[in-house]
Amino acid sequence: MSYPILTVEMRFEQDIVLVRYRARQIASFLGFDTQKQTRIATAVSEIARNAFKYAGGGKVEFLVEGQFPQVFLTRISDTGPGIADLQAVLDGHYHSKTGMGLGLVGAKKLMDEVQIESYPGRGTTVQLVKHFPKHVPQMTNTQLTGLVENLMRQAPEDPYSEIQQQNQELLQTLGALRQSREELAQLNQELQDTNRGVMALYAELNDKAESLQRGSELKTRFLSNMSHEFRTPLNAILSLSEMLLSHLDGDLSREQEKQVEFIRRSAQSLSELVNDLLDTAKVEAGKVSVQVTPFEIEDFFGALRGLLRPLVHHDDAVTLIFEEPIAIATLHTDEAKVSQILRNLISNALKFTERGEIRVSARMGDDQTVIFSVADTGIGIAKANLTLIFEEFAQIENPLQKHFKGTGLGLSLCKKLAELLGGKIEVQSNLGVGSTFFLTLPTVYSGTTLRDFELPQVSQRGHHMPLSGDPLRVTLEMTTDFIAPKTSTKILIIDDEEAFRYLLKDMLAEITCAVIVEAASGAEGLRQVLEEQPQVVFLDLVMPDMRGFEVLERLKSNPETCCVPTIVFTSKHLAASEYDRLVAKAVAVISKEIGSRQQTITQIQAALTKAGLLAAHCLG
Repeated sequence: MSYPILTVEMRFEQDIVLVRYRARQIASFLGFDTQKQTRIATAVSEIARNAFKYAGGGKVEFLVEGQFPQVFLTRISDTGPGIADLQAVLDGHYHSKTGMGLGLVGAKKLMDEVQIESYPGRGTTVQLVKHFPKHVPQMTNTQLTGLVENLMRQAPEDPYSEIQQQNQELLQTLGALRQSREELAQLNQELQDTNRGVMALYAELNDKAESLQRGSELKTRFLSNMSHEFRTPLNAILSLSEMLLSHLDGDLSREQEKQVEFIRRSAQSLSELVNDLLDTAKVEAGKVSVQVTPFEIEDFFGALRGLLRPLVHHDDAVTLIFEEPIAIATLHTDEAKVSQILRNLISNALKFTERGEIRVSARMGDDQTVIFSVADTGIGIAKANLTLIFEEFAQIENPLQKHFKGTGLGLSLCKKLAELLGGKIEVQSNLGVGSTFFLTLPTVYSGTTLRDFELPQVSQRGHHMPLSGDPLRVTLEMTTDFIAPKTSTKILIIDDEEAFRYLLKDMLAEITCAVIVEAASGAEGLRQVLEEQPQVVFLDLVMPDMRGFEVLERLKSNPETCCVPTIVFTSKHLAASEYDRLVAKAVAVISKEIGSRQQTITQIQAALTKAGLLAAHCLG
């Protein structure tokens, strides 16, 4: 007797993560303990990975078979080329540079039975069998039907969470295996006949380490792709929404303006989610750097006040107050990260305060520390939840919570950033009265500084204020009081995103009457430079056919194009080595993630002036 539970089609690499999650989820519902859940999930994901890698995809079926006893069966099938050396693989004699066969060998160790059918040119089917635990009673059809219905109601977790869970499991397993290896090595001195068991343990440890490495690489690739692939269209949506709401191309009806505002808010929420996920992942991976700069609290509060002013409306019953700092030492730490923490704390206070005030202050603490405080007269937090709020994805049930959707990552990220800077975050709160968050930091950061950074972004007050958590590198001189181009200008835009080319053309139209030429790929851009002979090139970095780095190298290595100024315009987060490589050949490097349309136009004006295409009465 066979009872189908769930079927998953694998079309994309992310589906492997989904298959692993579903395998563990079903095993949990069937009564397997945590260790066996992990073994089942690992074996299923390894065979699924083989099907995707060698056949381009496949189908994964989860079933319960038999009556006395019952077994949990997973069938992974594909229509690929098949396994030519199947017996050699199963015997462990087959050696492949690509690692083919390791998944099957590992699955045999983890499951009770592994059945394989493979025919050249007709595909492969692998059945993984795990016997039900002895303490688990026979499952009836009614129970299995309920299990299926429960699975349908529970949406899968996002790939990042599942990869994180997999890494945690593998790290725990790795620790346990290391401990076992040490114990066996000690016993081996007394019992030589245990040598074979120790060698088998070494092999299993290597398999686990390789699985951990593959999982880590998959997470890194996923986050890297998400950084650009998500942010680029989101930036386009936000910019286009701002254009419509600014009535640049005509008036909107009241209903149309309301609809566009909904679009803008939704895109902004999604952008914040992506930023929080990436920042949290970078902190956990130890890839967040600290750039120390000296700054004064008074100037810092001024910039922060200007940045947050749009969040406070004049007709609101809430007042945002920055107390004048008195006798505060100059801080030598990462201003961008301190700003990110305080912006998050103040934004939360504004969300959950219906009337009264938000008061931001700073004072000197003990042992050369400064203590920032953000006090509100809001809804407060119950004592039982004071620890919970700093956990990832934690959100407290409250009527006001329904009006403000979030990721549950903000306070967790703030806590990690504070610890990165050598400090801490604490909270005091009374339910219904209000909350006060305290950020304590050393006045002088004493840790290690690195050179990774984000591109500069500009606040409403014109101060350089990074809108993300990474350190700031200023690449352009800000200019004011621009006049028209000195000569007739032709500008070439090389970018695969049609929406961004449209936005850039529209912004350039406000600055110059230049002729705009477009290229949707790197190869087309190189051809257009030779044919059109533009006075300046705007270049994206991430394109499908040829990356912007290569386009820039070819432009500068060709005598016919080497003198054409190039302005890099990108949403990619640059490592220090990538940034150095760009500024050696480009006139300027601008982030696509600047706060508003006018700020972006200001950056473009500065870049064109630096390229010698605009004259300015005043350079900042």
